Amino acid sequence: MTDASGAFADEIRTFTLDLADEAATIRLARLLAPLLNTGDVVALSGPLGAGKTTLARALIRAVAGDPDLEVPSPTYTLVQLYPTRPRISHFDLYRIGDPDELVELGFDEAAETGIVLAEWPEQAPDVLRAANLRLTLADRPGGGRQVAIHALPEAAARIERPLALHAFLAASGEGDADRKPFPGDASARRYEVLTTAAGRPLILMDSPDLVLGPPVRDGRAYAEIARSARNTVPFVAVAGALRERGLATPRIVAFDTSRGFVLMEDLGREGVLDADSRPIPERYETAMLALAHLHATPFDPHLVLPDGRPYEVPPFDHAAMGIEASLLVDWYLPHVFGRPETQGERSAFEAVWSRLFTALDTAERHIVQRDVQAPNLVWRAERTGLDRIAFLDFQDAMVGPSAYDVAALAHDPRVTIEPALEDRLRGAYVDARRKADPAFDEAGFAAAYAIMAAQRQTKILGIFVRLLLRDGKPQYLRHIPRIKAYLRTILTHPALGELASLYEAWHLLDEADAPHR
Repeated sequence: MTDASGAFADEIRTFTLDLADEAATIRLARLLAPLLNTGDVVALSGPLGAGKTTLARALIRAVAGDPDLEVPSPTYTLVQLYPTRPRISHFDLYRIGDPDELVELGFDEAAETGIVLAEWPEQAPDVLRAANLRLTLADRPGGGRQVAIHALPEAAARIERPLALHAFLAASGEGDADRKPFPGDASARRYEVLTTAAGRPLILMDSPDLVLGPPVRDGRAYAEIARSARNTVPFVAVAGALRERGLATPRIVAFDTSRGFVLMEDLGREGVLDADSRPIPERYETAMLALAHLHATPFDPHLVLPDGRPYEVPPFDHAAMGIEASLLVDWYLPHVFGRPETQGERSAFEAVWSRLFTALDTAERHIVQRDVQAPNLVWRAERTGLDRIAFLDFQDAMVGPSAYDVAALAHDPRVTIEPALEDRLRGAYVDARRKADPAFDEAGFAAAYAIMAAQRQTKILGIFVRLLLRDGKPQYLRHIPRIKAYLRTILTHPALGELASLYEAWHLLDEADAPHR
């Protein structure tokens, strides 16, 4: 059975939105405009005065990027053309006498080479059959209007998440906030800066559920073994847990973990680097002291979200540590060898790391955020004490060796931490821990610090080559010399003698990345 558009009815997705006023209609147009592509035919249905022309005019202006663009109604001309990219043809078919007039109006060419907006599509069945988006507007009881958006599968896939995000913001009371893109990271997460009607800045995180990918070991995907966060539940839960323990994190304003939307406090833009992208020692040291404060307090991995749901922070176990480290033999080793690794090389690598992970079994354990580095820290000069530093990235938090985050911060992969500064930062952490507990095991911490630093930098070498070869992102390669320099220093610790010998035999830390011969 088919509907009026000629499409199979069970293929059509329908989305319904309430539009309180003309401003809401314009916001909907601005949301849809960047989602429209060449070949889209958008049919606008509804009675006289329902707002079809208002919506069409706002769509044209949004695609043109000109809010003041003159957009006359095509009631008498039947079609108006706009040299936007893609080109827009705006049809008003109310006065069409014969559907064959569509040919004379150039409908087919317009539908093939640009975007078509067609009001009164019921007057020309061919338009309804060609439409992949149909918006039907009607008055809403009690005021305002309602729009039903009927979309064929490909168009529905494009608009579904943006419309869900629109609904989330409306439900949180921020549907009319001004939205601007905000730079993200190497993940699939997307961020926006929102300015509310009251002028308050907020950050929106749009984080789709993690796609696990193919199985890589024992029938399990990499993300399963590494215990990567699959949704926004860990972020929401851990944000609150860290705040309760004295660390500054964004306050969560609203969240929808089923969709992956989080609206949170905007903590500012000032970071921990100077104008030349060099570390500001005081700020890094404050972050170290915040970690020391956190690790000196008890931690229960059984957390509760603001809506009452439980969440348990997973363990950073041998399997997770190992699959991360193995990125080196999966990606970096073939890159520098010019060939795939051998089974013998992989076995030797895994055996060394297995013994190192066993050595960590007696290390102090706590919650570790697992990405404490410059891009994820905010400096708030107007605050005092530890509240001056805020932490932003902890969705992959686990319970593991406390030394992990300390080692991560002191070996920032994107920022050169000179040995003197590393000594100062590590010393500040150890002094704070001893002050809180004179029995703090400094020797045990030093060994765990070295192992975790080596594991993290080993993983990152693999990740940065993977970003190049799999994702087409070569910009991360510029950090590899820094990471190799870190490793050359880290591997001097006695606990890492066997690993140092292996990496030396493979010439992995040589200055150049030429294939080994």
